[in-house]
Amino acid sequence: MAEVKEKIRLDKSLIDKARNSAKRVAENTQSFIDLHTTIAVERAVCRLLGIDGVNEFEVPLPNVVCDALYGHDLLSNGAAYVIGCLIKETGLSPQKIAEGIANGEIDVAQFKPISHLEAREAVADAVNATIQRIRNNVSTRKSFLAEYGDKDTPYLYVIVATGNIYEDIIQAQAAARQGADVIAVIRTTGQSLLDYVPYGPTTEGFGGTYATQENFRLMRAALDEVSREQKRYIRLCNYCSGLCMPEIAAMGAFERLDVMLNDALYGILFRDINPKRTLIDQYFSRVINSFAGVIINTGEDNYLTTADAVEEAHTVLASQFLNEQFALCAGLPEEQMGLGHAFEISPEVENGFLYEIAQAQMARQIFPKAPLKYMPPTKFMTGDIFMGNVQDALFNIVTIATNQRIHLLGMLTEAIHTPFMSDRALAIENAKYIFNTMKNLSDEIEFKQGGIIENRANEVLKRAAELLGDIEKMGIFQTLEQGIFAGIKRSSDGGKGLAGVVKKSDIYFNPFIEIMKGEAKQ
Repeated sequence: MAEVKEKIRLDKSLIDKARNSAKRVAENTQSFIDLHTTIAVERAVCRLLGIDGVNEFEVPLPNVVCDALYGHDLLSNGAAYVIGCLIKETGLSPQKIAEGIANGEIDVAQFKPISHLEAREAVADAVNATIQRIRNNVSTRKSFLAEYGDKDTPYLYVIVATGNIYEDIIQAQAAARQGADVIAVIRTTGQSLLDYVPYGPTTEGFGGTYATQENFRLMRAALDEVSREQKRYIRLCNYCSGLCMPEIAAMGAFERLDVMLNDALYGILFRDINPKRTLIDQYFSRVINSFAGVIINTGEDNYLTTADAVEEAHTVLASQFLNEQFALCAGLPEEQMGLGHAFEISPEVENGFLYEIAQAQMARQIFPKAPLKYMPPTKFMTGDIFMGNVQDALFNIVTIATNQRIHLLGMLTEAIHTPFMSDRALAIENAKYIFNTMKNLSDEIEFKQGGIIENRANEVLKRAAELLGDIEKMGIFQTLEQGIFAGIKRSSDGGKGLAGVVKKSDIYFNPFIEIMKGEAKQ
């Protein structure tokens, strides 16, 4: 990614103030996270230990194991410890132990306790096999990029959402051949609220396709095929959010996904998932994504679907600072932080285009190493395809003028229907034309000192720094209760999934966090 030039003169003391406040918020929250685990975290540990498949009732085996642990008040010890004890006692693999629990041959309540060290040694082979598998995937991605290179203009990001993985593959390959760089498979409506991950290939989603490990594998193979044909690496994206956030991160690491929607607050605000559950889950999911070389995308753009993009722009920036710091706590490097924002100012606003440039350039300068994800206009798309095409074109211009990195293409038929393949082709054509004809525009333009763009950016920055100062005093849980973000209030003891939060016992350990963050010998 090209070096970011400071074209807008931003108040650096305010940037430092905002970042330091966000850092303290994240660190204070991390002290809570470190003391707790969740049933989803432990199911992810089970998956990373090699447990897969379903029982006779189609219940995923990671759920079977962790439900048994939870039912006997053993979840606080951690899945790794209990499975380690059972390996030591039976000599079986984690998969065989899970199958034994599922068919009633093994009673988790009857395991024989062993020392912390013995349990670690018992799971070491399974842990090391998974670590090597993920490292191999990282190496494969790097090999593709070394052979074909990587583009220096924004990645063209498109979505497929048919509900049928096999139809998704047809559409994804077509989009890749038309020029798309990132294919996002939209999840079926409501999957974020399922407290389990469906198993196998699926063909009956609504508004999207189920996120399953087999669907990940099928789409990855299909995009690799086109990557070799087109001689450029096509990235695969899915949704690492909801009640199974860390499990989906594990599945993505196994199947070499490249990009994951992975926001610290999205599930709390827009899916009413319990804040404690979400914040603990996002930490482990980001540890996994960091180790797997996955770029995360955060969801600040969603704030502007419920709040005004002019009046509440500072909440987007404040959330970007928070997402950055939560990610750093998980060991995720800035180069993998696809912090989100969106082109969502009403077309009726005078000089709205200048405000859009201000927001985008400001974000680019404040987070110079981050592959920012820029979202297209949706809120004020009316179904007028000609006006929609103009709005998308202006969005494309802001992207190239301010060097955004991940560019989700707008569709001229937004607000009419799920895009046809032809709509997607037109969107790609529009963006490719603008990115080519304006490729070096950013190098050629400067912004007027004290002008509308610079003043707007500093106003947003000032309000964001003040807001983060308030959040630092309140803490993240009280902030969410106050409805600071997107005007949505969430109680720390409300929402879905709180029952799955438990305090860790003294014997607890998670070998994957330790290794993936480089805090233990491998």
